[in-house]
Amino acid sequence: MSDYIWKKASSAEVDGRVMRFLAGEDVVLDRELLPFDIRASRAHAQGLARIGVLSQEQADAMDDSLRTLARRFEDGEFVLDSRYEDGHSAIEAWLIESLGDIGARIHAGRSRNDQVAVALRLYMKDRLGRLARACEAIAAVCLDRAEREADQVLPGHTHLQQAMPSSLGLWWAGHAEAFIDDVALARQTAAWLDASPLGTASGFGVNFPLDRDGVAADLGFDRLVVNPQYAQNSRGKVELRALDALAAATSDLRRISWDLSLFASQEFGFVRVDPAFCTGSSIMPNKLNPDTVELLRSLHAVVVGARMELESVLSLPSGYQRDLQDTKPPLLRAFARGLDGLAILPDLLASLSWQQDRMREAIAPELHATDRANELVQAGLAFRDAYRQSASEMETLSQRTPEQSNEARRSPGGCANLLLDRLNQRLKSLQMQ
Repeated sequence: MSDYIWKKASSAEVDGRVMRFLAGEDVVLDRELLPFDIRASRAHAQGLARIGVLSQEQADAMDDSLRTLARRFEDGEFVLDSRYEDGHSAIEAWLIESLGDIGARIHAGRSRNDQVAVALRLYMKDRLGRLARACEAIAAVCLDRAEREADQVLPGHTHLQQAMPSSLGLWWAGHAEAFIDDVALARQTAAWLDASPLGTASGFGVNFPLDRDGVAADLGFDRLVVNPQYAQNSRGKVELRALDALAAATSDLRRISWDLSLFASQEFGFVRVDPAFCTGSSIMPNKLNPDTVELLRSLHAVVVGARMELESVLSLPSGYQRDLQDTKPPLLRAFARGLDGLAILPDLLASLSWQQDRMREAIAPELHATDRANELVQAGLAFRDAYRQSASEMETLSQRTPEQSNEARRSPGGCANLLLDRLNQRLKSLQMQ
């Protein structure tokens, strides 16, 4: 493209190196955002027709042209490349090329500032929806296995030391509830940022009585970002909250991956990771490495790094600043990597094979000491006295079984009373939202 959309007759030539620096990764990054930018442009054109800035015929011609652009982009026939400064200029260039003077009218009542803001909010709503569905799928697998394996014993650990007998049911249900919370957070965050900034232009409003509410409704937004200044000041703020929701899920992903990394080691030997999720060593013929689990464990670092990168950009005064361009790369990178990793987890979890004999053998007699203390409390002793007496009776615990210990733990949520029905009901209610 020979000219930039901001070019005026009086504009001096800008050094090519400067333009490459200013554009940065925009053209590549905007490939993720272009479908949302096109949607917003279609809605904007119809809004302009409703206030008479465009005729309905002109708006419909734009709509047809933009539909074609979306289809050709999806099919790979249109490529967003270095011919364009960014996705916004590509849309305008496409409309001018296909419709001439009609296409040149699309930018009335908007700026690239609110174009990118609305495209990013549409993108985040979409990705938070995907995040919620990914966490739903993980939670569903965990709940299914919790029900099927509720009574299988597992050594419980604190401080990486054996603590008490536990069960696979409790372990699975614990991870299920974590990801149910992540579903809720993703949906709450999507609702929190469900506001349209389109029609605020460069942050000061425009000279037309734009149908902002109608355009927002056409785009599926719940409400408006009312104040034009805040439409710019919220850039980065909403991205941070979206990354917070993603980070909550990848943090839980890291924890379950850590458990599996330990449990799959020869020292534990509690679980076998399906070979479909493993690779071999380049030098040691005996090795089968749970590489997928390990990379899922490290995925949270990508999200935390993206969040810190974005946070560092946002030390800015009110209004639009070009620095905000640098909030896009970490957001898009984190969601791309995070959602890819979370999508793998349900199949990995469903394929795990537990080594029940090994888990049962690992439960030493002294792990029943807390059970004995609680029995003494039920017989009338103060807990601290029961604690000391149980500590002096370790040699009497060898006849107890892990099954007996788990069956006695009937408090709500405990091994013998997992309340899986409550967790299933909460998951279903979230899925219906």
